[in-house]
Amino acid sequence: MILLIIAVLGFLGLACALFYVSRVVRISVDAGADTPEEATKLRSIHKAIAEGAMAFLKQEYRYLSVFVLLFALVITFLIDDPHTPGVSEGFYTAIAFIAGCVISIFSGFIGMKIATAGNVRTTTAAKGSIEKAYNTALNSGAVMGFGLVSFAVLGLLGIYICMKWVLPDVSTHILMEIIAGFGLGGSSIALFARVGGGIYTKAADVGADLVGKVEQGIPEDDPRNPAVIADNVGDNVGDVAGMGADLFGSCAESTCAALVIGAIAFGHDLGALLYPILITAIGIPVSLLTLALVRVKKESDVAPALKKLLVLSTGIMAIVMLFVTLWLLPGEFVINNAEYSSIGVYWCFLAGLIGGLLIGLITEFYTSHDYKPVKEVAKSSETGAATTIIYGLALGYHSAVGPVLVMAVTIFLSFTFAGMYGVAIASLGMLGTLVIALTIDAYGPVADNAGGIAEMAGLGESVRKRTDLLDAAGNTTAAIGKGFAIGSAILTALALFAAFLTRANHLDPSADIMGSISLLDPLVLTGLFIGAVLPFLFSAMTMKSVGKAAGDMIEEVRRQFRTIPGIMEGTAEPNYRECVAISTKAALREMIAPGILIMGTPLVIGFLFGIPSLAGVLAGSLVSGGVLAISSANAGGAWDNAKKYIEAGNLGGKGSDPHKASVVGDTVGDPLKDTSGPSLNVLIKLSAILSLVFVPFFVQYGGLLAG
Repeated sequence: MILLIIAVLGFLGLACALFYVSRVVRISVDAGADTPEEATKLRSIHKAIAEGAMAFLKQEYRYLSVFVLLFALVITFLIDDPHTPGVSEGFYTAIAFIAGCVISIFSGFIGMKIATAGNVRTTTAAKGSIEKAYNTALNSGAVMGFGLVSFAVLGLLGIYICMKWVLPDVSTHILMEIIAGFGLGGSSIALFARVGGGIYTKAADVGADLVGKVEQGIPEDDPRNPAVIADNVGDNVGDVAGMGADLFGSCAESTCAALVIGAIAFGHDLGALLYPILITAIGIPVSLLTLALVRVKKESDVAPALKKLLVLSTGIMAIVMLFVTLWLLPGEFVINNAEYSSIGVYWCFLAGLIGGLLIGLITEFYTSHDYKPVKEVAKSSETGAATTIIYGLALGYHSAVGPVLVMAVTIFLSFTFAGMYGVAIASLGMLGTLVIALTIDAYGPVADNAGGIAEMAGLGESVRKRTDLLDAAGNTTAAIGKGFAIGSAILTALALFAAFLTRANHLDPSADIMGSISLLDPLVLTGLFIGAVLPFLFSAMTMKSVGKAAGDMIEEVRRQFRTIPGIMEGTAEPNYRECVAISTKAALREMIAPGILIMGTPLVIGFLFGIPSLAGVLAGSLVSGGVLAISSANAGGAWDNAKKYIEAGNLGGKGSDPHKASVVGDTVGDPLKDTSGPSLNVLIKLSAILSLVFVPFFVQYGGLLAG
């Protein structure tokens, strides 16, 4: 029965995605064009952005296919559990890993495809009304939301059914550990999508802004800027494919962590065992109902509507999951010799669900120009770029306090009510509104691109005003989405950490991993410090990569302004393709070193120093990485919205010195907001799930230098 329910909900999500695809593509690319020249411009711009985005994805996926095959071989030969003689656990884990990689790649491709189809259609819809434009952008985002979550649900269900069929005699606990490879696959793709996409988008954005807006004094998205197409491509590469892969990974990893821990208690109760998958599946009809209830009729409805979607879906999910939890889970159960209850598990879910909403609202307070913090950053730009940067950094550090306290309370409550299993369920609770979160997040770059297309096509002030309104609302919700993604990453990593210790304890009971790890152990303490510094090293690498790529972009844009006559007069067309190629090459080149750092560190530490030291590394990177990610993302978001606040006519308005200072602050914040900050999500999650999957290897061969 439970298998059928999950399958039906998964296919319902795919049907919803197809429905929203049809609503987007039925709008013609040049609908409403007043002249043949205007229609030609719209088609040409749309084609350039779509081709640039797909060219990057194809190149990236070519690299990733090699990585997937090589790492699958590593998994096959290094994971050999002596407790399962006659079963090649490494081989089946590798199969699950490949499945996770393939589904994550396919989800990103679908999201990118619809985003690049929806952007120009949002522009043309804006010629009609704000309602049509909003619906087009939101429908584009809904394809990503429903499609990705459905693929995650059906992928997890399919892997479970296949492995159960192929390995009917293997214990449930071992089966769940094999399925954890699916989460590792999703997270591995997220690493390269986040890092590569972040470097691509910020190289183009920084290059376009510093040369175009600051040096040449031309507007953002001006067609005279050679980097304008690369900038618009980057919005999709980073905020659609990157964010989608990140949250797909969180969903798969949280579910795998809960399955591994829950297998101890629910080995023979299929409904309770698959309860974590059903949590995500239930979010599909809840999100469909939410989207049906919230409508936009006038301009002032846009920003409140996006927030209503989050709040309403949270409320409905809280009610529905109470009955689902009491129905599926036994009233009392035991995990690791501790007794818990089904209502306790529900409180864990609710703590995560509400915690995610609170983190989003706190993030909005610190990154929206409707509130005091961002207005202070904007005001500081009157005295120059230096004070803008100082105020932005201070805001980022200060903004980390609230979300971390929310996380601390969530962790305390979930651990109190259901131990390590409760932490895993809390992470799924935070992802309970994942369809809506992804819908809103993908809406942002679609709206942003729509504004750029309107500017490049010269569609007039009325259209640009509507697209700017959509973009402003999307910019705020994008910041909320980043806060949500970071919060869920922290809880996901903690759940994986718990599953890692649970599996290690199960494979080697004599070592008493759960009870023996102590901060007084020099190996644990040393690992803690190594883990704490990893996020800073990773951030330094990614920021420097953006700097290198942006430097190449700046030189190219300057060269074109200098050597191509007629660009500034609008009589000659810049070489957009060269700028797209620069971002693509830089992103693919620069994502390799951070990837090696994240993938290699847990394997080396676990092999050389053993599980206690690796536990210290995971704990250190989780705490410092979470705080650094929040402060980086919020500082960048605040700078971005401070710039937009000034451009709206405040504090001297467009073209003034405060405007230039705010642009400088924004470009400093770009690699923090869209590259280093969000990429830290992947670091803390991937390190944890990599450690979980390779526990058998560490138990047998780890601790080479630990005595």
